[in-house]
Amino acid sequence: MTEKKKTAVPRLRFPEFRNAGPWEVKRLEEVADVVRGGSPRPIDKYLTKNDQGLSWLKIGDLREDSKYVFSTEEKIKPSGLSKTREVYPGNLIMSNSMSFGRPYILKINACIHDGWLAIKDISHDIENEFLYYEILSPTCQKYFQDAAAGGGVRNLNADTVKLLQVRIPSVPEQQKIADCLSSLDEVIGLEAKRLDALKAHKKGLMQQLFPREGETTPRLRFPEFRNAGPWEVKRLGDVADRITERVGDRRLVAVSISAGIGFVSQKEKFGREIAGHQYHNYIRLKNGQFAYNKGNSKTFPQGAIYQLREFDEVAVPNAFYCFEFKPEYVSEFFIGYFANNFHGIQLAKFITSSARSDGLLNISADDFFSIILPIPRDRMEQQKIADCLSSLDELIELQAKRLDALKAHKKGLLQQLFPQEVE
Repeated sequence: MTEKKKTAVPRLRFPEFRNAGPWEVKRLEEVADVVRGGSPRPIDKYLTKNDQGLSWLKIGDLREDSKYVFSTEEKIKPSGLSKTREVYPGNLIMSNSMSFGRPYILKINACIHDGWLAIKDISHDIENEFLYYEILSPTCQKYFQDAAAGGGVRNLNADTVKLLQVRIPSVPEQQKIADCLSSLDEVIGLEAKRLDALKAHKKGLMQQLFPREGETTPRLRFPEFRNAGPWEVKRLGDVADRITERVGDRRLVAVSISAGIGFVSQKEKFGREIAGHQYHNYIRLKNGQFAYNKGNSKTFPQGAIYQLREFDEVAVPNAFYCFEFKPEYVSEFFIGYFANNFHGIQLAKFITSSARSDGLLNISADDFFSIILPIPRDRMEQQKIADCLSSLDELIELQAKRLDALKAHKKGLLQQLFPQEVE
């Protein structure tokens, strides 16, 4: 008895293919070869800078949002070829561990180590760009997540990937889908570049608007302040008051502030009542006030200062130094200051000098509140800088939302253009 062929139909089809019938379903191994990479060892002995070397592809060579592989940072000697695997333009590759299941399309010849799987010798009636997007579709990604072995570092093996069910329409419909999603990817790429450009502009602007370490005059000033003279030098403790008030309301939301570098305004938060035995360990932080993690481990990033913006009041652990700026200073000015990370350079010195014998790191309140901050004497200059950076932050936020909306649109298309169910 002949086995009935599996078929599938997507929820969304282009008009010219609505009556084209269901898609055929096959295992990936029926339409392509799935193989694992290999690595000559020790790899250091095979690395070379010679132009005749073979491109050596590492996970770090690719951004997660990349589609194509155009180049590699390193090369290996041709003598290592017998112990690795060479892949070619048009082949697909994917990591078999960590961020596994994310495909890329080769545009160059390259050698891959055993952290990669390659999909090669793809059937002539399957477009490689269509297959790329199919593998990105929610159904295929869910298959990888469910099939990945291991309780700690989860990974995929070639045999698992070979059994992936791929849904195959006619070549013209494949091309239409691939062209649609490729066009959207181009738009997403352009918007991502605009966002990166805005962030780079802000970073460069902050480096100009704030004095460099050891200096008291910035390289860029607004016209009305160019003759205002150097900024005055103050300790943080001179311009800000430390907050030590303990929480007095058990219903106050507790906030877990995640690690980060530089200034951030968003926090990872969880709403819960503070447990009785922890009650006395929390400090009351109000909207607009700041918190700094003292740093209590080798792995926790140092130099992160946070401002509360999402709640009127919250409770934070007493592992944070909390403070607010005095009324005569513009607190928003210091947001840019902290983002520029000049304070981080000073704090790093204190943290290094106060390393404890048990390996844990900490910084005393005296050291923290003694960091030096050059500040414009004129409050109007502080406000001007704060307003400039706030306006730029608004543009960055709008651009980020635009990019997120495009990515959400693409995700929705992947759900609609590829079948969810197999019959």
